[in-house]
Amino acid sequence: MQPDTCDIAILGGGLAGGLIALALSARRPDLRVMIVERGEKLGGHHIWSFFASDLPSTAQALVEPMIAARWDGYSVHFPSFSRALSTPYRSVTSERLDLAVRATLPPGCVLTGVEVVSATPVTVALGDGRRIAARGVIDARGSNGLPHMGGGWQKFLGRMLCLSTPHGLTAPIVMDGRVEQADGYHFIYCLPFSPTEIFVEDTYYSDSPMLDVPKLGRRLANYAALQGWQVETISYEETGVLPVIASGDFDAFWAAGGNGVARAGAGAGLLHPLTSYSLPEAVRFALHLTTLDNFSGSSLERASHAWVADHWRRGRFYRMLSRMLFGAARPDVRWRVLERFYRLPEPLIERFYAGQSTLTDRLRILAGKPPVSVTAALASLAGYGRPLADLA
Repeated sequence: MQPDTCDIAILGGGLAGGLIALALSARRPDLRVMIVERGEKLGGHHIWSFFASDLPSTAQALVEPMIAARWDGYSVHFPSFSRALSTPYRSVTSERLDLAVRATLPPGCVLTGVEVVSATPVTVALGDGRRIAARGVIDARGSNGLPHMGGGWQKFLGRMLCLSTPHGLTAPIVMDGRVEQADGYHFIYCLPFSPTEIFVEDTYYSDSPMLDVPKLGRRLANYAALQGWQVETISYEETGVLPVIASGDFDAFWAAGGNGVARAGAGAGLLHPLTSYSLPEAVRFALHLTTLDNFSGSSLERASHAWVADHWRRGRFYRMLSRMLFGAARPDVRWRVLERFYRLPEPLIERFYAGQSTLTDRLRILAGKPPVSVTAALASLAGYGRPLADLA
């Protein structure tokens, strides 16, 4: 069997892989791009959200086809404090990602429902016996964990609720911490997609990756009942366990990949160390790849290593905050850390989520009386060692 040939073979059709395919197709039409996904559709079953301030204006055209909902602001709620913020908020869905990539790549370049058996920097072997020969291969398949890194987890169960009467929300609730605090910092996240359709997510900043779906489902039902919402159907559900990175050995982490293939996405550690947001980093890396002049397998690996290493260096401040959140604050009072943060100026909050905090921002975040024990805060800086090697 003769192998399929292409310039770039992307392994994994999730957010990172899909964005790379879209960016290369738009900005490097001279390249033949193929994408391989083991699921039947690209993106799986996910909703990804971001603040408009997370992305440069040059990235708007790339994400526009995938945006399913947009709002002019959002709110947060804590036991003793609520705030409405004006930063625009957007949500991307896997369904729109799948449609956008299929509409962009030529016929035969989107392979779904097939496993990757093995890969080198220039070849891919598939489970159905086919082979791909490429100038370069990019592995964006994600990971069940991040070896040689430590921290905690952000885990969640989200459901799209179809209601019999309007829910009354006009903007997202990014954090509602006015709920029982259990298993770490617990909050509810709400996205109003239409007057009677709302995505509600039960989320924890937890020390454990264990996800008790039935328990979280009951909590979601209780939250909906407290709001007076009459749920007719649940049209969609997703779960996730995302790493919150507090420490690690980057060189050992990268070496653990071991096969010389370029890497992208959350499996490469390209996410915000504290919020676990991955879309802004996925967009930036996809656009960066379009500027390269050498797409050989070895050159792509060097380029991805340099990009991820720089991201690791820039994330030092956020990893320190992760250590303080998980190591210094008792699980039942972690909400105080977030409440204090949301009292800060809105432009500072925007830069924080974008991973672009200035030195002044960092000093402002750390200034004043901390919402945790000073002794515990100082002790937490020594390191946070819970391994993130296995999220299963």
